[in-house]
Order: sequence, then C-alpha cells, then structure tokens
Amino acid sequence: MLNAITDFLGKVDNFVWGLPLIILILATGVFLTVRLRGLQIIRFPLAIRYMFSSDEEDGNGEVSSFAALCTALSATIGTGNIVGVATAIVSGGPGALFWMWMAAIVGTATKYAECLLAVKYRVVEKDGHIIGGPFYYIENGMGKQFRWLAKIFAVFGIMVGLFGIGTFTQINGITSAVGNFFDADSVHYINLFGRDYSITIVISGIILTVFVALVLIGGLKRISNVAQVVVPFMAMVYVLVVLIILGLNITKIPAALVEIVEGAFGLRAFGGGMFGAMIVAMQKGIARGIFSNEAGLGSAPIAAAAAQSKEEVRQGLISMLGTFIDTIIICTMTGLSIVITGAWDMGLEGVAVTTKAFQMGLPFPDKVAAFILMICLVFFAFTTILGWDYYSEKCLEYIIGNKPKAITVYRWIYIACIFIGPYMTVQAVWTIADICNGLMAIPNLIALIALSKVVVSETNSFFERGVHKQLK
Repeated sequence: MLNAITDFLGKVDNFVWGLPLIILILATGVFLTVRLRGLQIIRFPLAIRYMFSSDEEDGNGEVSSFAALCTALSATIGTGNIVGVATAIVSGGPGALFWMWMAAIVGTATKYAECLLAVKYRVVEKDGHIIGGPFYYIENGMGKQFRWLAKIFAVFGIMVGLFGIGTFTQINGITSAVGNFFDADSVHYINLFGRDYSITIVISGIILTVFVALVLIGGLKRISNVAQVVVPFMAMVYVLVVLIILGLNITKIPAALVEIVEGAFGLRAFGGGMFGAMIVAMQKGIARGIFSNEAGLGSAPIAAAAAQSKEEVRQGLISMLGTFIDTIIICTMTGLSIVITGAWDMGLEGVAVTTKAFQMGLPFPDKVAAFILMICLVFFAFTTILGWDYYSEKCLEYIIGNKPKAITVYRWIYIACIFIGPYMTVQAVWTIADICNGLMAIPNLIALIALSKVVVSETNSFFERGVHKQLK
C-alpha cells in the first residue's frame, strides 16, 4: 500500500514539476530581470545598506522591515538548506546545485517584485492588523474578476503549510537528525502504526510539538521576536562551521565546481542519457531551490506586507536579500561540502547525507560533527515551522475572513500535522512538499507577469524621486 502511494505521488510530482513549470519559473525570473534592468545585481549594495539601516520609515505595519525579513528567512532557512540540498544532489547529481544557483539569480528579481507588490496592495483590517500577499495583489492589482485565482493561491498556500514546507519536512528532518545522533541503530525502539520507530524520534517529536504550540499562541509578534534572535545567530554558526569544512578542503573546490557544471548539462552521462541527465538535474535543482528560497512561491510577500514601510521599493530590496542569503550563501556551502566529501554518492538519503559530509569534513569526532549539524537543523527547522504557520494562517484568513476562533482551530490542526510528521518516510515527505510548492507557485507567477508593468513603474518612480539618496 505504501509503495503504491509513493509511486502515485512520484508520478504527480513529475507531472507538476515537468518542463512547463520549470520554464515558467525561469522565464518569469528572466523576464523580470530584463524589465528591471538587472536591478537585483545593480541595486544589491543599496539593499544591503537598507537592511542594516536604523532609519525606520513611518509607515503602516506591525513589525520592522528587518523583522519582516527575518520572519521570511525563518520560513525559508530550514531543512531545505540542509536536507533539501542533499536530496537534490542525491537525486539529480551535483549538477542540481548549478540549477539552484540559476533559479536563485533570476529568482532574486522575482522575490523583489512579489514583495514590492505585497506592500503596495496590502490591506489594513478593521482591528488595525495588516494582511497582504499574492491573494491581495491578484485581487486588487489584476482586478476583482481574478479573485478566483487569488483563492486558488490561498488554498495551495494552506496545503503547503500543512503538508509541505511548514510541517512534515521540518519535523521529519529534525527528528531524523536527533535520531541519527542519539540512536542511529534504533536500538531503543517502539512499534507504532505497524512500523518500528526509535524512542528518540518519538520523544523529540513530542517535545518539539509542545514548543511550537507555545510560540504559535503568541501570534506574529512572538514569531518575529524569536526569528530576529534565532535566525541571524544560527545562520552565522552554520556558515562558520561549513567554512571550516571548505577551508580544510580548499584544494578540492575547483574539481567540485567542474563536477557541478558538468553534471548540470549532463556531460558526465553517456550517449543518449545526456539530455535526460540534464533534465533531472534541472528538475531537482530548481524544485529544491524554490523549496529553499521560495522565490516565486508567494510566501515571502505575506511577511513583507506586515513591514513598517511606506516605500514599496525599499521593502522589495530588503526582502530580495532573502534569496541571496538562503541559496547563494547557505545552500551553496551545504552543496559544496556534500560534493567535496562525496557524501552524496554513498547510498545515503536525507539528513544522513549532510551528516556524513560534516563528519568527513570537520576535524572533530563523528559524534561532535553530527551534534553540531543536529543543533543547526533543529533551530532552522523550528523557525521555519513558525513562519509557515503565519503564512498559511493568512491564506486561510483571506478565504474565510478575520475569524479568530477558526484561526485557533487551524493552529491546532497545524500542530497535529507537526506531531505526525516524524512517522512519514523521507521520500513521501519531500515528494508531497514538491507537489504543493509547484501548485502554489503557478497562480503567483501568473500575477507577477500580469503586474510587471506596475513593478517597473513603482521602481522607476522610486529612483527618479531620489528616495534612495535619502538613506541615513
């Protein structure tokens, strides 16, 4: 039965993430990059200055621009950066990392556009709280006649939260890492649902579920407060650790880069398999890249809409840095460590691949290396769970309206999904996540193309008014 379900999900995944969607994602990013004249590259220094600026604008919003970025990063920096990169390289070869880069470079323009639109078309509710995102820039930007498309996005957003990025993949990655560290051979196990599970996995799953429940009760401000502390700290710790691996293996980096580029175009395949190998590398790389940085997915705009900013372009510039930080920095470092050590080609899967890379690359005992990765993964995934609850709640709120009791019920359903996540297989978890992500991206990408003229107009106006020169 489980094999039949897995096979069915695999077929759906291959259909959703076929060439049409891959082309749509890349084409949208390229289209916006051209229309914005390479803004993500030319205005990158300005975006950095805005991120570190203490000059907060007097605009409507619930959290600071930096807090909004951290909330978005809390949802993006998670298992995708550690486990997702590993699964992409195992399934698509080292070349998958190249396509993650390509998706990220053009995806930065996509992230800029969607976050700009989120601030422009956000709505202030009667009680003063703000809601915004693709559903509102579809409805208010494209017109009321496209409300059906906005609702489709919101439904898929809820699905991604409950069955995709938000719950199953995160808790499954955390408990797998904890189980591999404390009870790798499952010596201490319990039989549940007809299968044996390490007691460590069961206990860690319960503990994490309780902590998530405690934070979610506090809403957006508590989530953003946690994110502002945890995300920057854990990102720096993770980057520092991986830099040690790369530094100790610096002579292997050139060969690894060659392997990545050759794998991206199927140059290591034989005969007629070259094109097929390239397509698989593209499929896995782009799918995991979107899973990781969420550019074009439509999630980050929901957080950006809550920022205390009256300038749409400013928030768009700040928000687009999320794609750079997530993929170009963190995913690249993870991917290089996996390729350099050869951990991707050892018959392992999921978090075990990255764990093996850490153990082989760090000058520490295996237990210490595994513990470091486990801690990073726990905190990254924990904040992702929190961020995606906020996203999916806003999607639900768009559909049913501001109904606190219904939102509370949804939170408990969300928590229940976290509770059952550890008992699903790695392959099923990531396949479901891919399907939900792809379905969510489609209506958002359509809206970005339709509203590209608005994005260009707002951008030109911002720089013509010289607002960027007023930065303190």
